[in-house]
Amino acid sequence: MGVKGAKITQGSVLAAELIVQKLSSISDISAKKMFGGHGIFHTGKMFGIIHSKGTAYLKVDISNQKDYEKNGARKHGKMPYYSIPDAVFDDVDTLLLWAKKSIEISKK
Repeated sequence: MGVKGAKITQGSVLAAELIVQKLSSISDISAKKMFGGHGIFHTGKMFGIIHSKGTAYLKVDISNQKDYEKNGARKHGKMPYYSIPDAVFDDVDTLLLWAKKSIEISKK
């Protein structure tokens, strides 16, 4: 997400639409505008965010943090979210695996 009061950008809108589309095989995925960006939800629990400039992030914990780091992902401030590496975002099967793990983490 962006900064509170920030204007939503076309990049954020497009990224949110794209990730929801790529994750469409998982039921009940949705995006909601938040602070100039978007939250990505599964059954009402947020497991991903889209920064106001369009960068996508997924929720991490100790169980998957090293996967993100070894693939060059960046942490989103102090929040437990890491950027989705381009290679992962472009590979739908891997993206689905990473998203499912983030969904599990969001339910803890």
